[in-house]
Amino acid sequence: MEKIVLITGGSRGIGASCVRAFANRGYKVAFTYLSSKQKADKIAKECGALAIQADISSSNQVNDAVDLVIKHFGRVDILVNNAGISEFSLFTDITDEMWQKMLDTNLSGAFYASRAVLPSMISRKAGCIVNIASMWGEVGASCEVHYSASKAGLIGMTKALAKEVALSGIRVNCVSPGAIDTDMNAHLTIEDIDAIKLETPLGRLGTPEEIANAVLFLASDEASFITGQILGVNGGMII
Repeated sequence: MEKIVLITGGSRGIGASCVRAFANRGYKVAFTYLSSKQKADKIAKECGALAIQADISSSNQVNDAVDLVIKHFGRVDILVNNAGISEFSLFTDITDEMWQKMLDTNLSGAFYASRAVLPSMISRKAGCIVNIASMWGEVGASCEVHYSASKAGLIGMTKALAKEVALSGIRVNCVSPGAIDTDMNAHLTIEDIDAIKLETPLGRLGTPEEIANAVLFLASDEASFITGQILGVNGGMII
């Protein structure tokens, strides 16, 4: 039976690579996007996926998106909480609005989506959730305190939720990327990139496809005895 996967933030970067990876493996794919309609429509057509415009920081919009996926495909077997934002700022310059937006998107969004899909997963005694965190949620990043805090929260949510839903046959895991070559790092200078490469034992940035492959593994039957784990895909920067 074909499995249904919902990926949040699937129009670009890691999310788009996840859409392509799951579609290429024969999954039925739905994904959300916030504003990149042209990119979303293109990848939806390319992969035969269902694209849904939704603000992940709005519980009502997330609930509506999940309802649409269930109406279209009948269920959600796998949820990939990928949608997120990043921002570089001195701690003392982080405003209330910046702090709240970061948490609403990176942490609350994953909470809303997980809460929306879990009732049907629990009733079926089957399901899988994969969260996309960051190595900075593990060790913290200077001038990215609000980002690091949001991703650390997501890691904590992964571990706690995995314990809670395991007896219902549901697995919850997390992929923790290192420095990945995506638009999220487009603000970095060539010198910044070179410095990151020097700090990374494998000597390069990761690719969105490499993160998607890790997500695919954790969502697959090959990972059927893995839950509550944080899989670092960081080139050895954090060991």
